Amino acid sequence: MKLLLPILLLLAAPTASSSGRTQLPERTLAATPQGAASADLAGYIASLEEPGRAEWQKPDEVIGAIKLSPGEALCDVGSGPGYFALRAARRLEASGWVYAEDVEATMLDALRDRVSQARLSNVTPILGMPDDPLLPKSACDVILVVNTYHLFPNGPAFLRRLAKSLRPGGRLVNIDFHKRETPQGPILARRVARESFLKDAERASFELVAEEKFLPYQYFLVLKPAR
Repeated sequence: MKLLLPILLLLAAPTASSSGRTQLPERTLAATPQGAASADLAGYIASLEEPGRAEWQKPDEVIGAIKLSPGEALCDVGSGPGYFALRAARRLEASGWVYAEDVEATMLDALRDRVSQARLSNVTPILGMPDDPLLPKSACDVILVVNTYHLFPNGPAFLRRLAKSLRPGGRLVNIDFHKRETPQGPILARRVARESFLKDAERASFELVAEEKFLPYQYFLVLKPAR
């Protein structure tokens, strides 16, 4: 008898905390009927694409700051329906490639629809596992992880797996919310402090090589495997 893996619960709209702070819809591991998840998918995607998010998430500036070069490959871990993956694919155009990984098949179905609508031909969806993104080895010049690290069951072990998918000279970009109260973002219990992430990265033999400061609520770290 097959074991049923938990799927990601998709919350259809932003919620307000007891302090009145608006939060992004959160994705958490939960056992949820497939129909309920499907019913929430359109609302979840709409909330991610809500124009107000771009004001603080600054997705176009993020893709620009990653400094993708022609012919490079970007791997978006926890891509969801492609908020960053589609932008990276447009930036790279036909010369480069985007691997868009997610652990939820329904998310990847939505991603495929959006890739088709955008007439993009340089995006490969990948169905990963909670503890292994199943990215091809030595395939990525950039691995992008945004607002997702807290979902990894073992952060350092997951980072070691990501390192195997980097090409020589490749870099890991992690963007996540500071562990303090901010007008946007998840509850504090689901945030990983910048210092905690860097300790995990060091345990996984990564070193910090650059940091961007233009995001108002999040840290933006660029790392490479330590020599």
